[in-house]
Amino acid sequence: MHGQTGSGARGRWTRPAAALLVLFLAVGVAWQARSAAAPPTVTLAILHFSVIKGTTWSGAHHRAGQRIAQKYPNVKYVYREEVGPDLTVPYAEELIRQGANIVVGNAEFMGLPLKDIADKYPNVYFGSVVASDVTRKANFIRFFPRQYQALYLEGLIAGALTRTGNIGVVSAFPNVQVLRRTAGFFLGVQDAARALGKRVNVYVKYVGDWYKPTEEREVATTLVTQYRVDVLTQQTDSGSPLDVAQQRRIWFVGKDMDIVGFYGWSNTDTVAVSFDTRWEVLYDRMVRDYLAGNRSPRNLLYLGMRDRMTLADGTVVSTVDIMNNKKEGVDAISPKARRQIPDSIVRLVAQRREQMRRGEWDPFRVHALVSNGTGLALPGTPIPAKGTVVKPAGQMPTDEWLLSKFNFDLNGLNVLK
Repeated sequence: MHGQTGSGARGRWTRPAAALLVLFLAVGVAWQARSAAAPPTVTLAILHFSVIKGTTWSGAHHRAGQRIAQKYPNVKYVYREEVGPDLTVPYAEELIRQGANIVVGNAEFMGLPLKDIADKYPNVYFGSVVASDVTRKANFIRFFPRQYQALYLEGLIAGALTRTGNIGVVSAFPNVQVLRRTAGFFLGVQDAARALGKRVNVYVKYVGDWYKPTEEREVATTLVTQYRVDVLTQQTDSGSPLDVAQQRRIWFVGKDMDIVGFYGWSNTDTVAVSFDTRWEVLYDRMVRDYLAGNRSPRNLLYLGMRDRMTLADGTVVSTVDIMNNKKEGVDAISPKARRQIPDSIVRLVAQRREQMRRGEWDPFRVHALVSNGTGLALPGTPIPAKGTVVKPAGQMPTDEWLLSKFNFDLNGLNVLK
């Protein structure tokens, strides 16, 4: 009887306990499943070499960080402004202590120091824009957009627009990044001039740095008054050249961002077109690799018009494109400017853009690259003599060569002292 009673008592109390245990186990399994499914939290930290407000370069990087955070609910964007090379590592380590997983320098001169701490933080991705050094490590990613593709399209438009036959470029200083981008623009100008049977001069004058508003204004004014340019563009970061173009009532071609649509700078009566850089396409690759747990991500990213991502609102964007007043492609050409451009050039812009978006055409593959004898001597890479065919037509240079060895102006460019 005792055994029976004990057995019955054991039966009466064990079944509820077992049910409760099963419930606890089920909850635990469900919690573990949710935890396993929950994506990790990532913090993207961008170190901006300049201020953000009023600049196209850091402004575009800042917008990219915001767009990444909008797309990924588990990704946070933080930043620091006016970061020089002496502050890169201290700021990076501070942000890592605060949870940063991806730390980027948005210019090479202040981004390169990140390579020195990459081994110390193997679980962090570091990145730096490329100017000419392509040093990289497993977790030190180098990146740049193929802006020259959109600049080529801008060159077609500028070459068709000029009536004086003179186009001016307010530029920072000779470096591979600037020389390569100017080359893309110059090839577009030349193709437009050939197609229209006219002669067009392109004048480049340097101010000595990226952001020197006073000097940029002076150089822009010199180009307009002394060289009779009626189309002005820049390879600098302030709004001064645009101010001069607006005051002098000549056409302006923008860089890095849709300066009318995103910044509200001027309007399409002055801005014929801009090119828009979507750094978020590059950052998206880094974020996706990090979320996937990739310990050896692709560490040289040179993405262009055929590379795209979908933003949080469903908009699909290429890494670079021509843009103006929030319109893309040939629709980005100012309505006022379009009335001055022959239909044949508008069709050519549309054709080349679509070919580049499909990866079927590239100005640096199609054209020969012939040295002007000017540029920037690099260690082990002197400036090629004037007339030297550095790269024949029909061959595509490697990414590494384009990013690190393109150290000369193209033949026919007028580089002013």
